[in-house]
Amino acid sequence: MERQIDVKPGRQAAKKAASALVFFAVVAGGIMIAGPDVAYPWIKSLHVIAIISWMAGMLYLPRLFIYHSDCDPSSDQARTFSVMESRLMKVIMNPAMVVSWILGLYLAWQVFEFQGGWLHAKIAAVVALSGVHGYFSKAVKSFGRGEYIRTPRFWRMMNEAPTLLMIIIVVLAIVKPF
Repeated sequence: MERQIDVKPGRQAAKKAASALVFFAVVAGGIMIAGPDVAYPWIKSLHVIAIISWMAGMLYLPRLFIYHSDCDPSSDQARTFSVMESRLMKVIMNPAMVVSWILGLYLAWQVFEFQGGWLHAKIAAVVALSGVHGYFSKAVKSFGRGEYIRTPRFWRMMNEAPTLLMIIIVVLAIVKPF
């Protein structure tokens, strides 16, 4: 019986993620070629879908770190958590972040011409969120080596960072307060 921590399911997941990225790129390219009037709602929709995927991973990964921190580094459970964390980062979070950035910058350039204090603040908050993503990526690698760099309590607090940044980003994007 094949287990999900085996190599084959990981390769299959990576192929599916690559196919999804190619699909998004083809659709986004076709929409951009169609012209700005047709492109805007589609690109905005794809941007929101990518953000939802990215945030799902950003909110779930610290929970995995909490549970991972509680188990013995040499246990099967620790290996399972390492596989889960690595696949979440590589297959969902990294591609979703890249798509979010590309489409977000396209919208900022084409629709808003990089104008507006709210947009600059939003981009700064997204840069901060990307920094948290990078920190999580580093933690995934550390956990994968069996190095538990922080306590479960720390990861409980870090679970709030993406949430707070998401709230700031959404308010800036919807309310446009300045």
